[in-house]
Amino acid sequence: MSSSEPRGPRQILKAFIWSAKGLRAAWRHEASFRLECYLLVILLPLGLWLGVGGVEKAILAGSLLLVPAAELLNSAVEAVVDKVSPEFHELAGRAKDMGSAAVFVLMLNVVLCWGLVLIPRYMA
Repeated sequence: MSSSEPRGPRQILKAFIWSAKGLRAAWRHEASFRLECYLLVILLPLGLWLGVGGVEKAILAGSLLLVPAAELLNSAVEAVVDKVSPEFHELAGRAKDMGSAAVFVLMLNVVLCWGLVLIPRYMA
């Protein structure tokens, strides 16, 4: 099947199964992913409750969802780097550090979004 062919229910189901496998693997092997999921379970409902209107709810919830998504990508990069270059290499270390930095930047984004939405409301 080429990438230009339409995706039917069978292909969509396969993609869902592969995604579920990835989530299970991250949950099983990545402590950071588990911690971010625990925080998501607590903060997502809080953000949906505190947000006034759809835009605020989307900002509060959406900023949270980006963190575990980046963690999944970071974990994928780390797994590939470890497979390809099991011994230390400067570029391998740089790739891992950059993946970690991406997760950190998105954590800062959560703090910024939540702060900009909620601080004016409760400091006024």
